[in-house]
Amino acid sequence: MRPVLIAAAAAFVIVAGSPEASARQATEERPAGPSRPAVTVTRDGDTWTADYTLDRDAPVWAFFRSALIQESRRPWRLEQWRVMTPGVVLERAGHYDILRAADGGAVPRDVSIAFTPRSENLEADYGVLAFTDGSVALPGGQFDVFPLTSVEAAAAVPQDLNGYALQGEPATVTWRDRAGPVLFRGERLAEAVAVEADTYVLFGRADMVESARLVTVADPALPGWIGGVLRDFAPRVADVYAARLGAGQTDRPTIMLSWAGPTPGMTSMGGSVMPGLIVMRFEGSGVVEPSARMLAVSRWFVGHESAHFWLGQTVRYERARDAWITEGGADLMAIRALEASDPDYDARAELQREVDDCVRLAVAPVTEAAGRGEHRANYACGAVFALVAEAAQRRATGGDWFDFLRPLIDASREDGVLTRDEWLDALDAVSGDATLRRGMETLLDRGSDDPAAIIAGLFDRSGVAWHRDGDQPRLD
Repeated sequence: MRPVLIAAAAAFVIVAGSPEASARQATEERPAGPSRPAVTVTRDGDTWTADYTLDRDAPVWAFFRSALIQESRRPWRLEQWRVMTPGVVLERAGHYDILRAADGGAVPRDVSIAFTPRSENLEADYGVLAFTDGSVALPGGQFDVFPLTSVEAAAAVPQDLNGYALQGEPATVTWRDRAGPVLFRGERLAEAVAVEADTYVLFGRADMVESARLVTVADPALPGWIGGVLRDFAPRVADVYAARLGAGQTDRPTIMLSWAGPTPGMTSMGGSVMPGLIVMRFEGSGVVEPSARMLAVSRWFVGHESAHFWLGQTVRYERARDAWITEGGADLMAIRALEASDPDYDARAELQREVDDCVRLAVAPVTEAAGRGEHRANYACGAVFALVAEAAQRRATGGDWFDFLRPLIDASREDGVLTRDEWLDALDAVSGDATLRRGMETLLDRGSDDPAAIIAGLFDRSGVAWHRDGDQPRLD
């Protein structure tokens, strides 16, 4: 996922079939097993409801996807959802939005919620996509819940659920639109039913346009040049990645593009990736016309999001604290792809921004950045570490970042997980210098009073070309 904020005149934000077609129901079959919650999501004109049937008695149910709004750091669900069932309260406990029984007993088995979907930039999570024609795309995971024994237990649940023992099974979710079929994984369906549907479901008439390499679902008011960049650059950058890294998770992605309007003084892009799907949200007066700067940034944006089909989907990190592997790695993939395709692209300036941001943010542990709301640390310091690995690879074999990355991806294809130790072990092997690992581990686990000195040492020992500007490292 790629949310980015960049300063401009006011704000420059990069936050990375038709209804008439035959409609049928799609159900993802799961083996028979324990019972699970069920929820039906329905749009009826301007009215949206989520009707839950819970499979057990529990005093608290927590929502898996409980990100905060990026700008305000407030829970988005508490502003958009309203519980209709008497005696049930929606509130925040620790890292999670929860449903609890007001009397302390069990939450009723049937709970009805009314909601008004609104497009927000969320912290490292998938948000609603709203289209100017009234179409809305909802991320499937926002409706899943799990039971807990108390509010106190909910407050103690860690932000990273990898390795955490959860009770219960994931919910079966049904999506329905009274106005007609929904768009689910490239098909128009009378209703869609799935468990853990790692995708967006589109309600409305937004048209799907297919080509040999892309499927696009674009807001009709989206500035036309953006679609041109996608049609031209997305297949080309995917070809670069496939040639250097082997097959990615998909070779024909669907891209959903929403437009939040020409907000004065703003240039905003937000994006994320799911299996086979890239979603992008654009906003601001600065996006209306394709300046040279905007063309370069938009290509980089497409390059970063496309990179996740390899680094993020083909292989993923083991723990959320290791997001630097995929986010920083995707940053350097996009930079190198643009550098190879556009002789006017200033790769050094983009890399310097990564260095500067890592220096600024790594005073505290990078592995704890998400909890502080400093997600940028994973991108910036991850890109710095990738740059060091690239320099070590160049010194050892004459190779580049893709040459360092490909063996890691290939070795992890079977289990789909690229761990921190695997990444750092590869750095040890190619560099022959364990001090590189120790410097990175310092920034990852403890932070430093002087990140610039540690980064300068990493550059010196790996062979990154740089010079000192006061106390700051500057790339040559």
